[in-house]
Amino acid sequence: MQTGEIIIYKAPDGQTAIDVRLERETIWLRQEQIAQLFDRERSVITKHINNIFKEKELDRESNVQNLHIANSDKPVAFFSLDVIISVGYRVKSPQGTQFRIWANKVLKDYLVKGYAVNEKRLKEQSQQLDHLKQTVKLLENVLESQPLNSDEASGLLKVITDYTYALDVLDRYDHQVLEIKETTKEELFRISYKEAVAAINGLRDKFGGSALFGNEKDESLQGSLGAIYQTFDKKYLYPSVEEKAAHLLYFVVKNHSFSDGNKRIAAFLFVWFLEKNKILYKEDGSRKIADNALVALTLMIAESKPEEKEMMVKVVVNLINLKN
Repeated sequence: MQTGEIIIYKAPDGQTAIDVRLERETIWLRQEQIAQLFDRERSVITKHINNIFKEKELDRESNVQNLHIANSDKPVAFFSLDVIISVGYRVKSPQGTQFRIWANKVLKDYLVKGYAVNEKRLKEQSQQLDHLKQTVKLLENVLESQPLNSDEASGLLKVITDYTYALDVLDRYDHQVLEIKETTKEELFRISYKEAVAAINGLRDKFGGSALFGNEKDESLQGSLGAIYQTFDKKYLYPSVEEKAAHLLYFVVKNHSFSDGNKRIAAFLFVWFLEKNKILYKEDGSRKIADNALVALTLMIAESKPEEKEMMVKVVVNLINLKN
């Protein structure tokens, strides 16, 4: 609503109609209008207004403006919405109650300049903070459900430290930290079932050659690999390499494809996929995600609930994207 526009307020009984002036980001009424609004003598309203300023509940300078109006030889004092509401809390009348409900729930929120923008921003901030709280909760679940050695415990700490840094809630990513962004579009390596099985067989030898390690219980590994390349309308559902990698880790962990070593295999395929696509390492040669942090992430995914999938994927992507 633009400055100077007139608003008509009617009480629920339809009897009271007041012209309300919106200016300087608030509502302005003359003293006789306030008296009419609360159904009190003007002298009563004058007393309340004087007491409001005398008691320093509000300052006069920012809540009173003198304006020239038609049929008046001199400027007329207009009082702000804050003054009107303060008077309303001092005046006891049904009309005052009606106006306070209207002003607090409607005017104060929806007519004040910039409210809609600020509401959207606060909502976005709240969503980001909720994501962070959920991440912390997942970490707590891991700590409560499993005994961890020092490396795994430090990995959990690193995840939350790195994630908080990457999140940086409002500033670093223009309040949209958990968006999928700053990712790699060019795919150098497309993982296949045959190559994955060969890599897992090589990993088995490093863990003593157990017959159970890497033994597939069903066809879910093929399903996991196929899922990261899903398309809709000829476009990938997970267009970036980082999104495919994050979903690969999530799907293999959650599908429990192997009789033994499921989490280790999931973490291995995740790192292997990143390395094959040349995004495992930072420019300085260090790995984007350390071993103990990878352990922590894998445990977090294993402990997470199905409804937390999107949030978990965003956590992983933010730890391996181009900003990391």
